[in-house]
Amino acid sequence: MDLAVLVPVKAFTEAKQRLSTVLEPDVRCRLARWLADGVIRSVGPTPVYVVCDDVEVRRWAEDAGATVLWTARLGLNGAVDDGVAAITAEGFDHVVVSHADLPLPSRLVDLARPETSTLVPDRRHDGTNVMSFPTRTPIAARYGPGSFHRHRSAVTSTTSEVRFDHHLSIDLDTSSDLTHPLLREVLPTWLPTIPANHYSLRRR
Repeated sequence: MDLAVLVPVKAFTEAKQRLSTVLEPDVRCRLARWLADGVIRSVGPTPVYVVCDDVEVRRWAEDAGATVLWTARLGLNGAVDDGVAAITAEGFDHVVVSHADLPLPSRLVDLARPETSTLVPDRRHDGTNVMSFPTRTPIAARYGPGSFHRHRSAVTSTTSEVRFDHHLSIDLDTSSDLTHPLLREVLPTWLPTIPANHYSLRRR
């Protein structure tokens, strides 16, 4: 397969709003960037494309070696669809679309299988953390609450699968996500609500 990875990245200053009850704005911004860094690094030499509409994110992505696709005023779904179209036009025959807030992203590239569409739901089986599909049979982006079921209905390739991956199903959206057992040794020590510090989390 000629594979590319597509990562939509929201402005770091606007990311992780649902963690505002436990993290200050500067920490949320730093966490969003740390997570996105991990996703980009995890795919190794595989070409990475970042869709964004923020100048700071564009600079960060370019410094990280990613190709930037500027998608202002398209929204998340429009940006992802536009990014997939651009990757297809570049000649890639398979794409992995990943959220930028996965703390355990090391298996991203392993998802790609020839002529197969793969969906990885979040651990609540509500959202879609990762999609992998041939570019000739793209899955239209339908993110938002309940996206996993909409994406599952949108699959058009003849071979498809749902992968319930214990690592890729974890994203960081709420304070309870920060205390997931698998993240105990992963989250950065500068994060005030690291799992080892449950007392601090309860006091916030």
